[in-house]
Amino acid sequence: MSTTTRPPWQAQALIDTPLGPMRLAATADGLGGAWFEGQRHHPGPLDAPLAPTHPVLRQAIQQLADYWQAPVRARFNLPLAPVGTAFQQAVWTQLQHLPAGSTTTYGALARELGRPQAVRAVGAAVGRNPLSLFIPCHRVLGTGGQLTGYAGGLDRKTALLRQEGAWPR
Repeated sequence: MSTTTRPPWQAQALIDTPLGPMRLAATADGLGGAWFEGQRHHPGPLDAPLAPTHPVLRQAIQQLADYWQAPVRARFNLPLAPVGTAFQQAVWTQLQHLPAGSTTTYGALARELGRPQAVRAVGAAVGRNPLSLFIPCHRVLGTGGQLTGYAGGLDRKTALLRQEGAWPR
């Protein structure tokens, strides 16, 4: 999906994680949302039944459970269907190439996308990522490697990077 309209949610699940409750949402195309409760850009109530046995949600729940075990799950393997602009989609696709345990910077992402002057736009796209953890926006750091923004909060970002062995640097 490449528009910015709200996707037609088919099912949702609310799960407990070590970092607090997380809401997962599925569309006909795959996992469309994964938000920590209370994070910035959370869409609010979803018009979809609670159905944790939905095939995509069941996969997501199992893979998240695997993520919290040692060693950390290196990659998620399920259909992802985030809704965003073409630029946001490009940023989110690039983020999916970052392996667990590694980090990058907003500037490096902008350069990899061939848009070295678009650092702020890249930061905005990273911040609007609707698939926390599944699209690893927590692996993006500021210039010089400092911890900067995360829609789920810097405490969660730090915990995720520690979980993956990427923090402290």
